[in-house]
Amino acid sequence: MRLDKLLSNMGFGSRKDLKAILKKKHITVNEKIVKDGSMHVDTEVDIIKVQGEIVTYQKYIYLMMNKPPGYVSATVDDRYKTVIDMLPSSYQLFNPFPVGRLDKDTEGLLLITNDGELAHQLISPKKDVEKTYYAKIKGHVTEDDITKFNNGIILDDGYQAKPASLKILHADIQSEIEITVTEGKYHQVKRMFDAVNKKVVFLKRIKMGELELDCNLSTGDIRELTKDEMKYCLSKKRADKD
Repeated sequence: MRLDKLLSNMGFGSRKDLKAILKKKHITVNEKIVKDGSMHVDTEVDIIKVQGEIVTYQKYIYLMMNKPPGYVSATVDDRYKTVIDMLPSSYQLFNPFPVGRLDKDTEGLLLITNDGELAHQLISPKKDVEKTYYAKIKGHVTEDDITKFNNGIILDDGYQAKPASLKILHADIQSEIEITVTEGKYHQVKRMFDAVNKKVVFLKRIKMGELELDCNLSTGDIRELTKDEMKYCLSKKRADKD
């Protein structure tokens, strides 16, 4: 990778800014002053310093967000604020994107990364990665609904959804449930309940694969994935290569 591209990606400024830093002899590679930003470096071997401080190159970022309502799961949007707008500039430098889509009014677990390979493993319909949601439902959810969801609900456009696991937490005029699906059609959970004449009034994703929403993460907060969470993510990437 070019030295100026690496340093720009790590937030040390534009290539124009870096030319000035290089000119001042503030950048070294393996303890030797470098003036040419086009120099190619090996991030696994070369020791790069800016003003005497070692630059640790990071290719990917992996963030867990407890998404708040009111934000869209996109990188840019002409009408609404996006989940990427919520990130500190130090993370935005990596050009991250949300893995999968939560509706504007849906809350909960959202993985944000710039690792396209991992994103594919988690959201591709062929991978059957389970996503679990907690929801409040207007209407009395019944055992009959559990059976219908398990058999595959027919949506309003005629599409038969894949079997889904429905767990009733509380059944009343307003019910509370957990539902696990393996696909992510547009407004899918809401449309599934519409199909049994009930309405989702609150929806929160709490799990995706083995990634569970951190209960200590307040709405709108983010954190980097833990070692155990990273181990799961990397296992998904390796599995595709085996």
